[in-house]
Amino acid sequence: MTVKQSIVLKNLPTDLDQKRLPSHIAVIMDGNGRWAKNRGLPRIVGHQRGVGTLKDLLRYCRDLGIPALTAYAFSTENWGRPLQEVEFLMALFETVLHRELQEMMAENVKIRFVGNLEELPSSLQSEIFRSMKNTENNTGVQFTIATNYGGRQEIVQSCRTIAMKVKQGLLNINDIDESLFENYLYTKDIPHPDLLIRTSGEMRLSNFLLWQLAYAEIYVTSTLWPDFTYKTFYEALLEYQHRQRRFGKL
Repeated sequence: MTVKQSIVLKNLPTDLDQKRLPSHIAVIMDGNGRWAKNRGLPRIVGHQRGVGTLKDLLRYCRDLGIPALTAYAFSTENWGRPLQEVEFLMALFETVLHRELQEMMAENVKIRFVGNLEELPSSLQSEIFRSMKNTENNTGVQFTIATNYGGRQEIVQSCRTIAMKVKQGLLNINDIDESLFENYLYTKDIPHPDLLIRTSGEMRLSNFLLWQLAYAEIYVTSTLWPDFTYKTFYEALLEYQHRQRRFGKL
């Protein structure tokens, strides 16, 4: 038995089937601000607490042998939040990346960012590309962070690129199918999520992975993101294993 298998079996609850765990989990980390407000704290404290929760979830995936995790960190719509909060989030992303990179390397995590990264502060872009470059050969959990990401924007951008190639004679319109289209998405080469977890009880996708989540199972918990624990994760996995995934078939 390999070391990885030993870790998986050691941490797997007896009523979870290792063979039926999702291969890729996506998470909408909602409720940081409300968590802080409920405690009479500034919203930024909730965001700080949420970073620790995400690190915990990444380790849960590692220990259970779940190979891919995608987190919705900052949407294209989030620029509309108060300037002070947006500036804090940009600085927080940069600080966490700089601080955690060595640990991510030690834990064999492969980091990837998706979204319109060119609109982010230049210093944050530098940390992002450094983290992706340094971890590109890692073989552990593939950790994708959607930053300045919007599902509609991603699809429109893909359409524009394909249309331009058709106009230039580089593509034939009859060659356009789902497989080709996916090659122009931010998430090319990343398998579609099997399970989407959303915290804080909100029942919407919020412009997240609109193409990729077409047949994902969706699990919503009323738990606010900073309070998301292994128990909450276990409940989501257990519910996932009770679903019948038919992908539109009988």
